[in-house]
Amino acid sequence: MTQRPALIAFLLLLFGSFAFAAPASAERIKDMGQFQGLRANQLTGYGIVVGLAGTGDDSLDYSTLGMKGAISRFGLTLPAGINPALKNAAAVMITAELPPFAKPGQRLDVTVSAIGKAKSLRGGTLVLAPLYGADGNIYAMVQGNLVIGGLGVDAADGSKLTVNVPSSGRIASGATVERAVDTGFTASDWLTFNLHQFDATNAKRVADAINASIPGSASMIDGASIAIRAAGNGDERMRLMSRIENLGVERAEPPAKVIVNARTGTVVINGAVRVGTAAITQGKLTVSIKESPMVVQPAPFSRGETAVEPSSDISVTEEARPVFLMKPSASLAELVDSINRLGVAPGDLVAILEALSQAGALTAELVII
Repeated sequence: MTQRPALIAFLLLLFGSFAFAAPASAERIKDMGQFQGLRANQLTGYGIVVGLAGTGDDSLDYSTLGMKGAISRFGLTLPAGINPALKNAAAVMITAELPPFAKPGQRLDVTVSAIGKAKSLRGGTLVLAPLYGADGNIYAMVQGNLVIGGLGVDAADGSKLTVNVPSSGRIASGATVERAVDTGFTASDWLTFNLHQFDATNAKRVADAINASIPGSASMIDGASIAIRAAGNGDERMRLMSRIENLGVERAEPPAKVIVNARTGTVVINGAVRVGTAAITQGKLTVSIKESPMVVQPAPFSRGETAVEPSSDISVTEEARPVFLMKPSASLAELVDSINRLGVAPGDLVAILEALSQAGALTAELVII
């Protein structure tokens, strides 16, 4: 109950900002999407972290095989039937992101995560390992000391203390790019600009803004993509892209949506939502059952048995709530004002919005996540 006033105040502040928002201003095209082909590529790899203070995998077969492979690089071969004790080593998966136009010699940040039962990677060093792309080729090599943001401690009596996740860490600038990805940037006479979200109005406005700056160069492919004529070499194309990215476009008003998170009770309503004529009320019915069993003793020398006699007290209370009439095409501010007058909890608010949608009085898409 103590959270309701704070929740209502937050909703008033949030929705009030929509009601009194300033007119839409122009946004840069670069904030509305990106050029096709200028994408990052995911890299993955497998490696061994050594130098741990007894917090490694110990008997994990993957660690054993990996360590044997690492040792064999230096011309050393373990005798048959002998496995190294790897309490100070751990098998890990390595992930990184190769940005567009990355060139050999550039550095990448990598994330290292334990595969097996390693308790902590704190103080460990990753042995040289390759990073592969989706095509199976090696695009980077990684090695270095891990930075761990977590801490794990085990006591002799079995008690444990864990802060964050000590079995995962990062190596800043730990990977070196060995191969560049061909983006095909200069292979076509056209550039394609893709919006982050499908919207035919925004696509038209972007195309119009580009044509106003560079007449006849842009045309819509669909509601999410714009084709732009671009001849010349890489320098000319990059200058053209820079010019286009900084053009201003007034973004169209988004579709009316009500987003409901059924797990947390969070409700987000955008400013395009409208409500038709509807009467809203919300009641609260409470049923209380109180059990007061009584022990019944038999009379002396009656050879009876002690029994428990049930006694129930049932009461029903219903809280009266007024009915509020929503005017046709009510704005977001009016909707929030009526909801706050009802004083409903987030769970009841979801039920009201669902009922308005079923009644056809909610001009918005109701999305439940």
